[in-house]
Amino acid sequence: MRAKACVFVIWCLNIRITKLKAGEAMNEAHSYREVLKNAKRIVVKVGSSTITYANGKRNFSQIDRLARELSDLQNQGKEMILVSSGAVAVGVDRLGLPAKPATIPGKQAAAAVGQGVLMHTYEKLFADYGQTVAQVLITRTEAIDRHRYTNCRNTFMELLHQRVIPIVNENDVVALDELKIGDNDNMSALVAGIIDADLVIILSDIDGLYTANPSVDPNAELVHTVYEITPEIEASAGGVGSTRGTGGMATKIQAAKAATSSGIQLVIASGTEKNAIPRILQGEEIGTLFVSRENRLQFRKRWLAFGAKIQGSIVVDDGCAKAIRKAGGCSILPAGIYQVVGDFQTGSTVSVIDKEGHELARGLVHYTACELDKIKGCKSSDIAEIIGHKNYDEVIHRDDLVILQ
Repeated sequence: MRAKACVFVIWCLNIRITKLKAGEAMNEAHSYREVLKNAKRIVVKVGSSTITYANGKRNFSQIDRLARELSDLQNQGKEMILVSSGAVAVGVDRLGLPAKPATIPGKQAAAAVGQGVLMHTYEKLFADYGQTVAQVLITRTEAIDRHRYTNCRNTFMELLHQRVIPIVNENDVVALDELKIGDNDNMSALVAGIIDADLVIILSDIDGLYTANPSVDPNAELVHTVYEITPEIEASAGGVGSTRGTGGMATKIQAAKAATSSGIQLVIASGTEKNAIPRILQGEEIGTLFVSRENRLQFRKRWLAFGAKIQGSIVVDDGCAKAIRKAGGCSILPAGIYQVVGDFQTGSTVSVIDKEGHELARGLVHYTACELDKIKGCKSSDIAEIIGHKNYDEVIHRDDLVILQ
């Protein structure tokens, strides 16, 4: 197994990956790969390490190959969307800085310079293959507000209708910490949810998910198919990636969880793998495929789960957690609430977690944090007596709840 300059892997002694009989597992994995042949609307994310060299200069060979592959697929009738990192890295190089700035204004200045340079490169290379591209810069603001979320979707859909390839990045120049998505792995999942994509392909300097750290364990194997993202997998994800980027395996697992919970397949593969994108779409077993749930989340629930800003969290007891994990989920009543975390208002989006800290779901609450702290563990019939009024029997109705597990 060849070493990587910057390899992010998951290793732990107790990674729980669904075990099937060997023949059945092979057939099932093959069938999921075959489904990828039918993917029409595809989000491709490239990391800074894929399109730039270690010194921050643009890797024109890689960028040209990316433009050629996406253009060819666009010509086949597919709808391609590119989420591209690299603005800060390119800006650092153009400004002649010795390293990535440590301050927020410094990073934003580098991003402002680099984004223009990067888009000029993309526009020129895609034009060589007869394609029109559009720059789309977004922040979490477009996800927090339902109207802006809808407007963002409408813009994407019109671009796709016009056969334009959107090139998406976070608007680092204006984004504040509280409004930043933070990394383009999660950005790719967010965009995929907004436009109802069929597939997300994350290309980086990793081959995918491993059973152990291949740099220290010669028996480590690449996991080709993941049917469930378990708490063990999440907990064992590493930290940040290369010095040029902001992601790592942890953010890729977060993106995979977001995408698959929205009913969208996601593949993590190496950006240096020759013809990786078309080969993935031909059903070839490249990288790691994270299998999506069969049901596609409705538009409103996608916004709820992965667009809205999380204002706080409620910790549920073991019985409630078990009920939530069942297919279809359930409404959450005061009796099932163990603890309330944060200061949020009625109608806020909150995270629902179990006592071990595993996120189970996200939903819209019918009561404030202060009110929930008073009625937690109580019967619904006692709500009015305790806080003076009763909006609903449920803290979160099942129609306002999206299951993440």
